[in-house]
Amino acid sequence: MTVMIGPAVDRTDAPLKVRGAAPYPSDVSYPGMAHAVLVGSTAAAGRIMSINVAGAAAAPGVLKVITHIDAPNLPRGPATLLGPSPLPPLQDDRIRHHGQYVAVVVAETLFEARLAAELIDVTYDTTEPLLNVDDPRGELNENLFGSDTHSGDVEGALEVAEIVFDAVYSTATNTNNPMATFATVAVWDGGRVTVHDSTQWTKSVQATIAEVFGIEVDAVRIHAPYVGGGFGAGLRVWPHVILAVLAARELKRPVKIVLTRPQMFTGIGQRPHTTQRIRIGADHDGQLTALEHTATAAAPVEDDSAALSAHVTATAYACPNVVTHDNQRRLNLLTGFMRGPGEAEGNFALESAIDELAYQLQLDPLALRLRNYASVDPRSGLPWSSKALRECYEVGADRFGWARRDPAIGSMRDGRWRVGYGLAGVGYSWWQVRCEARATIDLEGNASVCSAANDPGTGTTTVMRQLASDLLGLPRDRVRFELGDSAMPWSPPSGGSGLTASVGNAVHAACRTLLQRFLDTVVDDERSPLRGCTMADVMVDAGEIRRGDDPSRAESYSDILRRHGLEALTADAEATPPDPQGIGGLALSGPFAAKFVEVRIDEDLGVIRVARVVTVVDAGHILNAKLARSQIIGGTVGGIGQALLEETVIDPSTGRIANATLGDYLVPVNADVPEIDVVFVGEPDPLTPLGAKGVGEIGLVGVAPAIVNAVFHATGRRIRSLPITLDRLL
Repeated sequence: MTVMIGPAVDRTDAPLKVRGAAPYPSDVSYPGMAHAVLVGSTAAAGRIMSINVAGAAAAPGVLKVITHIDAPNLPRGPATLLGPSPLPPLQDDRIRHHGQYVAVVVAETLFEARLAAELIDVTYDTTEPLLNVDDPRGELNENLFGSDTHSGDVEGALEVAEIVFDAVYSTATNTNNPMATFATVAVWDGGRVTVHDSTQWTKSVQATIAEVFGIEVDAVRIHAPYVGGGFGAGLRVWPHVILAVLAARELKRPVKIVLTRPQMFTGIGQRPHTTQRIRIGADHDGQLTALEHTATAAAPVEDDSAALSAHVTATAYACPNVVTHDNQRRLNLLTGFMRGPGEAEGNFALESAIDELAYQLQLDPLALRLRNYASVDPRSGLPWSSKALRECYEVGADRFGWARRDPAIGSMRDGRWRVGYGLAGVGYSWWQVRCEARATIDLEGNASVCSAANDPGTGTTTVMRQLASDLLGLPRDRVRFELGDSAMPWSPPSGGSGLTASVGNAVHAACRTLLQRFLDTVVDDERSPLRGCTMADVMVDAGEIRRGDDPSRAESYSDILRRHGLEALTADAEATPPDPQGIGGLALSGPFAAKFVEVRIDEDLGVIRVARVVTVVDAGHILNAKLARSQIIGGTVGGIGQALLEETVIDPSTGRIANATLGDYLVPVNADVPEIDVVFVGEPDPLTPLGAKGVGEIGLVGVAPAIVNAVFHATGRRIRSLPITLDRLL
């Protein structure tokens, strides 16, 4: 199989970002703009007994103080493709988590708002917070969203299995921490509102504000051309967005809210803490006979998250008896989405367990995975629409040098360093949804293509410009792609590894429709060499539509428009994903990958260094080699963080986050990141016009278990709880 890899085109937005000229939401300013500061609860559970705002209200420059006492009733936002909206802020005296907003102070300047916020005095009637995912006092939601899967007889197979493996794994709470803290600027004009926001989904913000404030959707316009990073944090409409819009409406002037770094820990949902139990039945040859995966994740007391962990096991391996259970425990915490939500946690448990089983059976961990390779979808029995995971393993093993691995634990050394090799396999969920795009070509032969999508740093703007250039046969410098504006055609969120394929399919449809409009314009034109041509009869190149049977017979877009007295032609199009019930007997296939890792561990100090990473990815048609590789590298860095460093530490008695700064919350830096070898294999997925499957999450998922497995190979110490801290290793 040969993978299709598009050219390594540089990022369209790079010059602006390098010069500091890209307008992020925090850069937006309006005449007469006021500044708002949010006051967070110092309790994690209970009720507000009293809140004294007199000092703040009388402070210099203060324009308004809003609490639950005087805030208007606001309904909850609509449910979205990603689940329910968060609760609206300031609606009652109940405290649901530490840092929950209890007041917003608006003043002429940010400095004045900050000083006044410190004057607000709140007393609480506190209760003991529920903070542990294993605490039976927290309400347990089982079979989350009906996600549990069942095939065969797991209990029966375990009873007769020659080998039974049973272990519990856990993952820590992680916080997204994009480079820019989130910001919202809101300005009303009569009954209409314009919002500049750090969001990964403009259309969701638009729909939410319309419903919460009781206005028409068309009366809300969201701008987010630049985000400053998100990693999933910007997929929901968090309370600070609602408060910015509310304050602007109350004051009848523009209002800006910029979250502090600590508020990025308490006001934006995080990757939840999970505990997971995996039971495996197998024979002595390593053939799996039973798999059970039960995951319980933290969730807010009155909210739900659509992130599922155990479901990764349902399709990972060829096994006749498989059961997965996804549960959530309602706690006094705020959770949300973080890169690879659910899969990153679930894959860690599954791939660690498979590795443990390999050592128990004295089998090569790679051989065990290949022995149980799922050539077809285990649930339906249908062949995958595309799957090159076996090639990922083979290419990765060769490039990494897996054959040089000494299987004996602790046998590989380099001076004082213990050396370990580990690997993990990954299959990520298929996710594409409907999307719309608009394409226009003007009299000068320049094209403009747009969709309301967002680009939080993934390169969507560049890839779509590149795609439109190819589809219209125009040089890239004559094509503009615009996004991040809710007034543009509908787009899904920038998340779930589905945006490139979804928007790309829509751009493909819009450009094809636009080309058809040009052909329709000249269908009866005796002066046109394209008269009577259909789409099958033509090709595009260098700003011209050319006959396929005679490329010398061609006409430029500009000539067609000029002769027919048109300033431009525009086409809108919608692309919908394939119907799983009507795709020709194929199972929907997401991306796959194999991760190979070498670690080195100081024999005396226990310091872990990731020395090498080889990632081989099947993501279908790679539209831009440079940006796809960059996404995999970035995800790999995030996986190193999940494995070794990242842990949001919550005080077990108060619910306060103890390390809510970038000085205390550890993330990988240059010295932690090794050489990362990225290879793409596979072929375009046949179910969509582009054949792309997405690379956003597949870079992160699988890195943590590969590191954990390498640590075991080097030391014999099996870590079942992330991150791998020194105390756990020693």
